[in-house]
Amino acid sequence: MENLMGLLRIHIQRGVNLAVRDMRSSDPYVVVKMGKQKLKTRVVKRNVNPEWDERLTLSVADANLPIMVCVYDKDTFSFDDKMGDAEFEIGSFIKALKMRLEGLADGTVIARVQPSRENCLAEESCIIWSEGKLVQNMVLRLRNVECGEVELQLQWIDVPSSRGL
Repeated sequence: MENLMGLLRIHIQRGVNLAVRDMRSSDPYVVVKMGKQKLKTRVVKRNVNPEWDERLTLSVADANLPIMVCVYDKDTFSFDDKMGDAEFEIGSFIKALKMRLEGLADGTVIARVQPSRENCLAEESCIIWSEGKLVQNMVLRLRNVECGEVELQLQWIDVPSSRGL
């Protein structure tokens, strides 16, 4: 990928109060899409509050492309049921990365992104300096479903041979 800016590591932490799609529970997994890339987590059986704790890595060539997060219920004998979706953009995160911050105190808040009609944030999302790197924590409210949120964290990985930020 000749236009590679770098890699975005998305730590899919957990789902909270996800919709029930089977008799009493669901078997959820997450699919993350950006452009033509598509990654997914493992299935967590019979759980509407799953702990995935998985790190998925996307190659970023265009930081303006939105990232889509879809949650599905794994079914054995039929098509998987959709359990909601959310979308977010990484513009604020990239802007903070371009500041080339160094040596800040652990936990320093660099920027705050407020929930709005234009994003799927359930609460304020902070871009913070943590353990010598920039991270953004997000709680995404799922759309097109009666309930559910997904908690995740973004982290940037520089690639030496990329064009960079």
